Amino acid sequence: GSSPSGWCHMFLAQSHCCVLAGNTEAESFKEQGNAFYVKKDYAEAFNYYTKAIDMCPKNASYYGNRAATLMMLCRYRDALEDCQQAVRLDNTFIKGHLREGKCHLLLGNAMAASRCFQRVLELESDNSQAQQEVKNAESILEYERMAEIGFEKRDFRMVVFCMDRALDSASACHKFKILKAECLALLGRYPEAQSVASDILRMDSTNADALYVRGLCLYYEDCIDKAVQFFVQALRMAPDHDKARLACRNAKALKAKKEEGNKAFKEGNYEAACELYSEALTIDPNNIKTNAKLYCNRATVGSKLKKLEQAIEDCTKAIKLDETYIKAYLRRAQCYMDTEQYEEAVRDYEKVYQTEKTKEHKQLLKNSQLELKKSKRKDYYKILGVDKNATEEEIKKAYRKRALLHHPDRHSGASAEVQKEEEKKFKEVGEAFSVLSDAKKKSRYDTGQDLEDDGMNMGDFDANNIFKAFFGGPGGFSFEGNICSV
Repeated sequence: GSSPSGWCHMFLAQSHCCVLAGNTEAESFKEQGNAFYVKKDYAEAFNYYTKAIDMCPKNASYYGNRAATLMMLCRYRDALEDCQQAVRLDNTFIKGHLREGKCHLLLGNAMAASRCFQRVLELESDNSQAQQEVKNAESILEYERMAEIGFEKRDFRMVVFCMDRALDSASACHKFKILKAECLALLGRYPEAQSVASDILRMDSTNADALYVRGLCLYYEDCIDKAVQFFVQALRMAPDHDKARLACRNAKALKAKKEEGNKAFKEGNYEAACELYSEALTIDPNNIKTNAKLYCNRATVGSKLKKLEQAIEDCTKAIKLDETYIKAYLRRAQCYMDTEQYEEAVRDYEKVYQTEKTKEHKQLLKNSQLELKKSKRKDYYKILGVDKNATEEEIKKAYRKRALLHHPDRHSGASAEVQKEEEKKFKEVGEAFSVLSDAKKKSRYDTGQDLEDDGMNMGDFDANNIFKAFFGGPGGFSFEGNICSV
């Protein structure tokens, strides 16, 4: 017969023993967890800290230890939850506040991180780790601010630089990685951008931002159909993803307009094709590869419409966007040939041949070099005032007219300067005639071969001999008597 109060005391004593036993067992689990942690077996350490928490869920240090383990396993969001639970249980737990701040920092939440480190400094004003981490948080905020300005100014290199610096402290921040990847895509560094997006998708396959960046890379590489699939997937995960929606709309519009232009071109409707390519170029200035193709297409139209200078300008714009665009170099080189800008043509064909050493490119380069060489010598057809297809008779007639026009005797009363100029012209006329009236020399001249190879040295040339031979020797021509026939 014990009294009720005696029963009560006995029960409390037993409960207290159970709690003590639980604490002891929990401490044992914690110690085992610590041993695994030291061995860097974080998965086992996590299991034992969890057992300790299950036995004693009100112990802040157990959550703190498990958080440290989760951080080593790079599970920062889970670690953050444990840190927050630890400081809820004990608001003076310095390690808990430090770890919470560190998790926020690694995840890119610099403001939240700063608050945690400030709390540590309230508890321990000379805590050097907290002092350093406050500085890290401040520098992340500064890099974020600079990146925002850089993006607005379209200075994408600056954004990539800032995000790289921020990621030194916030290595697990998806937001920073995505912004960096987007800017790499905008800079045309697609493999790097793809790599960043793929890393995120491996950890989180439904990440709408990473899906958007994958789509963006494909879109900028002119794989528009595949790109649209990624944009649609991103919008399925995040229906209010404005960038994915805009990119999807642009991709579809660009493809449709480009195809319309191509159709008009194939039908020979060049004016309409030019208009459609111009409209397509206004859709998205960031799509460098597609826009380079559009400029080159418009240049092709321009050359068909005989607007060669405009075509050259469009090719130059295409090359500015994509320096590796062989087709644009070839199109521009042909336009240079057609406008007799041979030095420029040679330069473009050299670039093409260096990049792609094909027989065809070699021949194009040789042709342009030949035309350049021909352009630098005297134009005998021009000197005689005849067409390149002139007959033998036309060449003779032209020589007769020009030789009489520039004969020194005709200008004997003129100033010394005029006499010198006319003598020079008289000599050139004779030189031109001596080449163009000789079938073999004319053939060599027309094919751009050196006439000197034929033993013909123009430096020793005597125009009077040609004149005398043509007009029948010394007694066969009286200049005074023929002056009116010029």
